[in-house]
Amino acid sequence: MKKRKAKIADKKKRGEWVELKFMAEAAERNLPACKPFGDSENFDVVVGRTGKFVAVQVKCTVFRSKNGEGYMCSVCSSNNIYKAGAFDFLVGYVVPEDAWYILPAKEIEGMRSVSLMTPTSKYEGYREAWHLLHAAVGTGVETAREQAAAVSEPSVAEEAASQFSPFSAFGRMEKAMKEIQDRLTGGGLRPPKSRDEG
Repeated sequence: MKKRKAKIADKKKRGEWVELKFMAEAAERNLPACKPFGDSENFDVVVGRTGKFVAVQVKCTVFRSKNGEGYMCSVCSSNNIYKAGAFDFLVGYVVPEDAWYILPAKEIEGMRSVSLMTPTSKYEGYREAWHLLHAAVGTGVETAREQAAAVSEPSVAEEAASQFSPFSAFGRMEKAMKEIQDRLTGGGLRPPKSRDEG
């Protein structure tokens, strides 16, 4: 797999970009997400539906660990450790690897950074763990990508049936022909004989 390069050099702009990217990824997975007005809260995005919301802090990294194994991701704000209860989940995005980590807040309490994409890291179990957000907000786990695939790739039988749907042109024509035939045969009238029937 080809690694991505960070195209946005400015750290703040890259942070804004990853928040938007996270919201798009969440939406594709049937996880409604919205951005609160302003940036004075300890969370960046709210995910969920009425009655079940979770606060999400979104981070990204492009920095390799000193030993070259994995990436270091900051989990603090301007070198200040987040207080307990500041948010429910921290989402870390490893830009070069196009990998998401969904970390419950309790897993990173009191920490300044975590190592991601490291085979021996305890955080590997949280890689692409979107199911944790689904469970927290009570949404189904079927993703919008799967739904789109099901809609865009109908079976042969569905395609054949859709051609004769009452809403398709073929379906409307078929219905009109059937009505004409019913009127001709049901009203004592018979359709005209073809020349071959003579």
